[in-house]
Amino acid sequence: MKEGEKVDNYVSRTLTVVNKMKVHGERMEQNVVVEKILRSMTSKFNYVVCSIEESNDLSTMSIDELHGSLLVHEQRMQGYQEEEQALKITYEDKAGRGRGTSVFRGGRGRGMGRQPLNKAIIECFKCHKLGHYQYECPD
Repeated sequence: MKEGEKVDNYVSRTLTVVNKMKVHGERMEQNVVVEKILRSMTSKFNYVVCSIEESNDLSTMSIDELHGSLLVHEQRMQGYQEEEQALKITYEDKAGRGRGTSVFRGGRGRGMGRQPLNKAIIECFKCHKLGHYQYECPD
């Protein structure tokens, strides 16, 4: 596998070579192809390869199962890279200083910039009327 090559491209390139070998009379079992693919992955897939080898029986694993597993791991790795970039977003607080924030917290730090709740949609647990909390209940 080449550095930066996508799993899809690598697996299809490998299967092309395997199919050419079969056309020329080579006998290739699926488990041999699976092991060769795992052995030739780049170093960034080391933990993925170890995980697959430990949790699966390679003698019964199909090429399609391996391909799917590698695709899932590749997508997760890409997701983490995008998440790291998303966490670099900053905003200005009231004092004018830039503060780092996570996109996943809605652009606000803990307790900062909370929107007031619309009490018209709040239901009291005591009287089941709208507009107030149980501790504010007039009943």
